[in-house]
Amino acid sequence: MPKMKTRRSAKKRYKLTSGGKVMYKKQGLRHILTKKSTKRKRNLRAAGVLHESEARKVKVMLPYG
Repeated sequence: MPKMKTRRSAKKRYKLTSGGKVMYKKQGLRHILTKKSTKRKRNLRAAGVLHESEARKVKVMLPYG
């Protein structure tokens, strides 16, 4: 049986933890930063955890996680 292919777009956007959770980078920290508060920008730096219902869809695209 051939190897399964990984969706390259998903590999660049998501990371799987050892516990099986899916981490992602939060949006909104690329430009127009002057109007955003320091607290808001600091919170956007932290990685987000994808909800379990969405994580199932991502895990299909990352077969070898």
